Amino acid sequence: MKQVILFVFLGLFLSCDDGDLQIETLNFDDSSIDFCGTATTETQVFFKISGDEALILTLASGVLKNEVSNGTIESAIPANSKITYRIFSANVSKNYFCDALPPQTPTVIDEIEAVDGKVLVNTILLEDGITYEHTIQLSDISLVNDDGSRITDLSINDFGVVTTTN
Repeated sequence: MKQVILFVFLGLFLSCDDGDLQIETLNFDDSSIDFCGTATTETQVFFKISGDEALILTLASGVLKNEVSNGTIESAIPANSKITYRIFSANVSKNYFCDALPPQTPTVIDEIEAVDGKVLVNTILLEDGITYEHTIQLSDISLVNDDGSRITDLSINDFGVVTTTN
């Protein structure tokens, strides 16, 4: 009897398939916002790196302005701005994004584009009268990988703060 129960249990255990379901949590909380060169209102590509992962934000032209925002400026994803999540073969550095020719390694293992969401920007003028602080947030970001699995992660709300000057 014990052998029959063991056989049935093993049969059920080995026959179950989770469909290769992957649940990913994007965690860039400890990563600071970065960009190439000096940030200006013309800068459109911002990124956050966490080991062998990167979250890349490509802003639509004109989202960052050297003027105090009257409320929150919204940029729709993917219609205007773009969010890309990349997994690399090894740890990646700022040089990967900023060198004229990207290094040959690490290589991109997987790239997932956001299919929905919003970029929210609030701009204030600092006390010096010439520096603008742009707080960039993400809202309702939804990523879909190649097999159609949806990764919706609302824990990446605060993307970072960028300052520009007149």
